[in-house]
Amino acid sequence: MKDAPATTPLLEIRNLSKQFDLDKSFLETIKFKGGKITREKRSVHAVNNVSIASQRGEALCVVGESGCGKSTVARLVAGLLTPTTGEIHYEGERIDNRSRHEMMPLRKKMQMIFQNPYASLNPRMTIKQALEEPVKFHNPSMSGSEVTDRVFEVMKSVGVDPSWAARYPHEFSGGQRQRIAIARALTVDPEYVIADEPISALDVSIQAQVLNLMLEAKEERGLTYLFITHDLSVVQHFGTRVVVLYLGTVCEVAETATLFENPKHPYTKALLSAVPQLSDDKPDHIRLKGEIPTPINMPKGCPFASRCSYSDARCGQEQPQPVHQPDGSIVACHAVEEGRLDQ
Repeated sequence: MKDAPATTPLLEIRNLSKQFDLDKSFLETIKFKGGKITREKRSVHAVNNVSIASQRGEALCVVGESGCGKSTVARLVAGLLTPTTGEIHYEGERIDNRSRHEMMPLRKKMQMIFQNPYASLNPRMTIKQALEEPVKFHNPSMSGSEVTDRVFEVMKSVGVDPSWAARYPHEFSGGQRQRIAIARALTVDPEYVIADEPISALDVSIQAQVLNLMLEAKEERGLTYLFITHDLSVVQHFGTRVVVLYLGTVCEVAETATLFENPKHPYTKALLSAVPQLSDDKPDHIRLKGEIPTPINMPKGCPFASRCSYSDARCGQEQPQPVHQPDGSIVACHAVEEGRLDQ
């Protein structure tokens, strides 16, 4: 792959959308409405016109409530799903339209850590076999001793005792399994790591250990993260920048400190108000009212309009476009654009 200019994002998503068809066969599309037989093909609009740029060396966090499309974005970037529309660029070159064979050189650069450490490791493989497999696949010229040395070096770096190598995944706790999963991602020396809620299945006492381990790996190996989470307290500790999604649509993009100090979008304000605080100087919890729209029948205007106390007629008819703010953040909100919302 050619060297990209220094200003080019390491990874860039352009107008990315993903729809999942609900009606597969012809008969499923036949509906009876108003006394007439019509044909209607329904789809789940999981991701809608999302554009994100991930700079080299940063931890870009994607947040939002369950079902907002976070994990779908991660799987699209990883190549596990094919976009309906839009493009994905890595180091300035488009990658979403490549064949599986053409993607092989990129697999070594991009690795993924999955949410469930109980399901992401093969129960029939020892830890040594699970960690050696990607090294052998991506480095066929390496000798057996070199592969073992690489695996043991990575195991030590993430706090996994090499003496565990002959044991099986069921013999470990969730935190230990996630360390092993992180080690597996690092064995091929990647530069971009997609972490899909990597700590949500772990005990709270273990979450901080795994987060700190990922931060240490970021500094030592120069990693860039796409970090998917619903936990804003994790974002504050881990993230460099934050992307807020609602119903598969980008609401706000900002530096982590800027977002927590001065959230602008009404949905971001509501999310942050729900984070437990020890101090009393924070605003009261914002209780969202109204009907939650469905990703099957997307609203015509702003997807958050039905739950937003600042929405007006324009919000219900016209979808807001992302607008750059003076502090560097990007917000898609008519109320913010028109100054109807206190900044």
